[in-house]
Amino acid sequence: MANLQAFLVAFFTRFKEKKEGQALVEYALILALIAIVVILALTFLGNSVKHTVNNIAHAVNNA
Repeated sequence: MANLQAFLVAFFTRFKEKKEGQALVEYALILALIAIVVILALTFLGNSVKHTVNNIAHAVNNA
C-alpha cells in the first residue's frame, strides 16, 4: 500500500509540474478567441469593406 501511495504522489507531482500542456491549451483558447473576433468583424463589416474595395478598383480603372 505504501508503494502505491508513493507512486501516486510521484505521478501527480510530476504531472503537476508539467506546464507545457497548460500553455498549449491557453494558446489554443487565445487563437480561438481571435478567430471568433475576426469572423464577427468580417460578418458585420464585410459589405462595407467590399464596397470600399470596389470603389477603389473602379477609381483605379477609370484613372
